[in-house]
Amino acid sequence: MIFASRFLRLEDPPMQGPDVIDLQEELKRIGLYLGAVDGSFGKVTQAAVIQFQLSISQPADGVVGPDTWNQLALRNIHQPVIAALTAYDLPNIYIDTVKRRLKFSSASLNKTYKVAVGKPSTPSPLGNWVIVQKALNPGGPFGVRWMRLSVPWGGYGIHGTNNPKSIGRAVSHGCIRMYNEDVIEVYNRTPIGTPVTIVGRSYADRNMKLGDSGSDVAQVQRMLKKLGYYKSKIDSNFGPLTEQAVKRFQADNNLQIDGIVGPRTIYELQKAYAIAQNHQQP
Repeated sequence: MIFASRFLRLEDPPMQGPDVIDLQEELKRIGLYLGAVDGSFGKVTQAAVIQFQLSISQPADGVVGPDTWNQLALRNIHQPVIAALTAYDLPNIYIDTVKRRLKFSSASLNKTYKVAVGKPSTPSPLGNWVIVQKALNPGGPFGVRWMRLSVPWGGYGIHGTNNPKSIGRAVSHGCIRMYNEDVIEVYNRTPIGTPVTIVGRSYADRNMKLGDSGSDVAQVQRMLKKLGYYKSKIDSNFGPLTEQAVKRFQADNNLQIDGIVGPRTIYELQKAYAIAQNHQQP
């Protein structure tokens, strides 16, 4: 399942962070956002998001999820990255999400750090990426430094944290968290264009339906229960009550009413659940 690192949207108080800055910059490049690039998701940012979604025939709900990030990525090219890739002395960052370790390798430093990674329901993106954006002192859950990855479907990054107890655990919304003192050390040695490799366990997609069982079914039941569609116990078994709850959710969200949890249904569930829970952590 592919998720954005967090669903950006209008909240009170406004959601803030370097991922919002990147969103505003992307929207400004294509002429839809005329406000200040201040990292605060206010009404002007929401209006620009809605205008963009209308232009690409997406549901214009003002919520920035994987679909919106992907379409923005198709329209913008990170020129600093292209320039940096011509360099021959770039360091390398290697992240193992199973061991929850980040290895930094360069001519001047070779060191391994303990990190927090994405939980199974919102995993860190496996693959080969590059650093496309850096920011000092983003604050809050982003800690003292932020380095965005080139993942097209969300605002994923390597950053500090205001919750050091989370380091070493699989608890994030997909981002890589570091101790603040560690991320400063890495940040100072990481130019734009630095390659980042993320490896680990792949959480395969599947269409969940009547008769299935597993931890992914339990997560669907948990989300449906929070949203008021499922009233029974969370037992990891996709039975008739779960199927009925899925169909009611699909009907309310203009989805195909088949009782099967496929990519569109899980996406809408994840978005609705994140908003209902007021999830804002990266």
